[in-house]
Amino acid sequence: MTSGPLLLARRRDAAGRARVDYRAVWLLAGPLIANSAIQSVLNLTDTWFVGRLSASAVAAMGAIFWIVLCVIFLLGGVGMAVQTFAAQANGGGRRRRASQAAWSGMYASLLATPLFVAAGFLGAPLLALLHLDAEVQRLALAYWWPRLVAGGPLALLAWSLTGFFNGIGRSRITLLVTVVMALMNVPFNQWFMFGLGMGIAGSAWGTVAAQLVGLTVALAVFLGARTRRSYRSHLTWRHTAVRRQFSLGLPMGLSAVADLLGVALFQLMLLTLGTTEGAATQVVLMLTSLAYMPGVGLSLAGTTLVGHAIGAGEHDWAATLGTGIIRLVVLFMSTVGVLLALAGPWLMPLFVNAADPQGAALVALGGTLLWIAAAYQAFDGLNLGASFCLRGAGDVRVPAVFVAILSWGLWMPLTHALTFPRGAGWVHFLPQFGYGAAGGWAALVAYVMTLGTALWLRWRSGAWRRLSLAAR
Repeated sequence: MTSGPLLLARRRDAAGRARVDYRAVWLLAGPLIANSAIQSVLNLTDTWFVGRLSASAVAAMGAIFWIVLCVIFLLGGVGMAVQTFAAQANGGGRRRRASQAAWSGMYASLLATPLFVAAGFLGAPLLALLHLDAEVQRLALAYWWPRLVAGGPLALLAWSLTGFFNGIGRSRITLLVTVVMALMNVPFNQWFMFGLGMGIAGSAWGTVAAQLVGLTVALAVFLGARTRRSYRSHLTWRHTAVRRQFSLGLPMGLSAVADLLGVALFQLMLLTLGTTEGAATQVVLMLTSLAYMPGVGLSLAGTTLVGHAIGAGEHDWAATLGTGIIRLVVLFMSTVGVLLALAGPWLMPLFVNAADPQGAALVALGGTLLWIAAAYQAFDGLNLGASFCLRGAGDVRVPAVFVAILSWGLWMPLTHALTFPRGAGWVHFLPQFGYGAAGGWAALVAYVMTLGTALWLRWRSGAWRRLSLAAR
């Protein structure tokens, strides 16, 4: 049995051979790409608002932003797994099982809430270990608690619902939810930060308020008449599979955390090098998310389509779809990376207070870093496309091992070695070449090239076929 999105993504050539219908893929992926692009806009909105405070506030946000995401993604795998289960169930015509996955993800998210609270108390001792500037540390702590403890559980609940909509091919609902969040984020940031005078903490609370509105919209659609009629979403809360969510979700979360924690430490190393280096890196990471986040959206289409094919028992078609989508991700991210680098002289000043004495140096360094970032976009496309297609097939454990080994065994030590001069940095048993921020970003290029190649080879090996057959 095949489902709508699966059939729409397949056409026959003159010889009767199955070919990927890329127009149909783009119709499914378009809302997902737009959704991920809007996520980038959300991040850039927060960065822009915080930039109105000071360079120290931007550096503080950079110091804590990636650590917050690490905690959210570590626990958030239970929400991300919903898309895989929903896609495979929908591809096999088991619609009740698809909505059951959404409820399972939401229950698992609620079970994770106490862990977010516990993590909230770790902010102060963690930042104390990093020996940051006192003002940067104070501002970072103000951002930490609301963004993590209140925003974390809301993010997981939203991922569970949007994962369901993505998995069944209704990606426009996910886009609607994200658009609502993005629109509400602007007035909420303005109100909390400046209307209520909460400063950088207001940015975090503004995001939380926007998340709550988006979650309300997602729940309304999930429990609406159309979804109830087709998927019995109002009944499947009684028969959930929470243990299964953790079984697949934890490796997903660990894979994301191994990568994101690397980004967090990468950012902190450059912040330790200097406020200008840390702030420029934060802005460039936010700008490159304009390539990364839409790339995630296109890759999510791979998760859905591969999952549908697996659920329908069509493994050869899953391989064809996955390979085609990976190529699309590579092409897209490479193009956007170059365009961002070309636009660097116009983009960087938008995130700097004109009166800030460090502004000119930040703009100049950021322009250089954007060109280095452009160098790895093709391999980041391999990384994203292959990992999300593997996720659609349920192959998550080996990719998680790849990410952990390469992040901690290659990226982190190489970043330290290339960034800090002799006698500086966090440790002294590694060689220290002192190339500064450019050296740190060169280490990131080496890591992404190696990881992308490894995941592409994993996909091409077809090992996921055995795993998906065993799961059936």
